Amino acid sequence: MANSNLSNTKKAKNDEFYTQYHDIEKEIAAYIEYNPDVFRGKTLLLPCDDPEWSNFTKFFAQKFAELGLKKLISTSYAVDSKSYKSNYQPTLFETSDPQYDKNKTTKNGKIFTLSRDKSGDGKIDVNDLEWCYLKGDGDFCSDEIKKLRDEADIIITNPPFSLFRDFLAWIMEANKKFVIISNMNAITYKEVFPLIKNNRIWLGAGKNDGRNVWYQVPDNFENYHKEEGGKKYAFVAGTIWFTNIDHGRRHKLLPIMTEAEIIKFGTKSHLESMITMTQ
Repeated sequence: MANSNLSNTKKAKNDEFYTQYHDIEKEIAAYIEYNPDVFRGKTLLLPCDDPEWSNFTKFFAQKFAELGLKKLISTSYAVDSKSYKSNYQPTLFETSDPQYDKNKTTKNGKIFTLSRDKSGDGKIDVNDLEWCYLKGDGDFCSDEIKKLRDEADIIITNPPFSLFRDFLAWIMEANKKFVIISNMNAITYKEVFPLIKNNRIWLGAGKNDGRNVWYQVPDNFENYHKEEGGKKYAFVAGTIWFTNIDHGRRHKLLPIMTEAEIIKFGTKSHLESMITMTQ
């Protein structure tokens, strides 16, 4: 079992943390509640992802028709290019496909797309996902992924925390809408705080209170905190959502204590000082 601070993970700069489905669903629901058509007719890009494992890909593929999406694009980063090395084994999904290539499976990233009813069952969903190998390793800074970024309307993902500054700059450079996750310390970054101050980005709709959030980790991952249903999970402190898409929580009035609540919960000295200030 791992130690509690995941120190080994940080040293290896392992960013293999898979966001849980219910956390994605809860966050996205807030944007839909505020604007039911927020995703309608839009092309979504899910970069820095692992489409075969990703709950982001699963969620938006299952909700494709309901959200009225135009196209879904999801890309992964090649195994050989990751700083964290693991005992990688390709999935049965990949190896059973005629286009499987034992050389490309570790050297190239993958791209999954969804835009049509491939199965012919009258609906577009996760069963209609199509995939192939990328020409490169899937680095978001590559021209190949930049082209996909430029095609997209909205970018949604859990990017590598260690590259958050670069990733956010990559999004802002193209003036794209986004919903992404990072550590709450990112608020203080010199590259991030001015964007918040100038109302160009803001916190997401979820509970951005720095609480610990559970993430699924790879099966061969040694630093984890619990195991349920044959899957390993680690909690990461202080992860929050960042976005530039409007949601209702931004417009809620801050709760203010009534006089009765001040009398009930405030100390005498505090109450007296407040009365003095109003006289």
